[in-house]
Amino acid sequence: MKPSQAPGIHRHGRQAGFTLAELAIVLLVVGLLLGGVLMPLSMQMELRRIADTRKTMEETKEALIGFALANGRLPCPADPTIADGTANAGVERATCTTAATLFGAVPWVTLNVAETDEWGRRFNYRVTSTFADSIAAATYGCVPTTNPTLSSFALCASGDMKIQSRTVSTKALYDMTNVALPAVIISAGKNGYGAYTSQGIIYAAVPAANVDETANAASATVIYISREKTEASTSCSDTAGATPMCEFDDLVTWIPLTTLMNRMVVSGKLP
Repeated sequence: MKPSQAPGIHRHGRQAGFTLAELAIVLLVVGLLLGGVLMPLSMQMELRRIADTRKTMEETKEALIGFALANGRLPCPADPTIADGTANAGVERATCTTAATLFGAVPWVTLNVAETDEWGRRFNYRVTSTFADSIAAATYGCVPTTNPTLSSFALCASGDMKIQSRTVSTKALYDMTNVALPAVIISAGKNGYGAYTSQGIIYAAVPAANVDETANAASATVIYISREKTEASTSCSDTAGATPMCEFDDLVTWIPLTTLMNRMVVSGKLP
């Protein structure tokens, strides 16, 4: 007599498994879950690059002020077109008296600071000539009560640069700084427009429509722009109309005039 089978149990029943349709659904769900994880991670990485670049720029600003305390002047920019491993790469220019020489790369070798931002491009740097000439050939741009002997600039000196921003609604420019500035440092951000690589080659030219990023990459300007980040658009204008503002991801910092003067006075470089 055959042993009785328990109800619901079949001797030769098929083993359960995924059908192709079920497998496709599982893969779709896994893909969606991975996409939801990866997108925030990429955004977190970008935010980290921005934060680290800002930190580097603050360190560079302190190094510039430290250079002034030691030498009585701010350094000239380095030539951004000189490749790493070549003579004078990262070294300040011997003089900077013209628009073309007052603008360039942060002289990272002279200052012993980082050469590039977190996207691997050199920082743009612009200095006012009054603050970068030699003590022997100082031009104050004002009439000091007492001529300084340990500084190339006087307490009455002023920078020649301003930082401006734009209102989102009208695109109107407005000043962010109350006084003209001695020096400005700029990272071209993720898009790299107007910045130079370590090989001394410009990473990417600024599109013609990107007026604000063009200003930040120009040697002749004395107005630099710092504003909210905006994404790329097929149709844009930084200056007029109802179209969105053009792509902008520059990071900008500067040396405040009062900060530099106070530090110079405390160190005894200025009377």
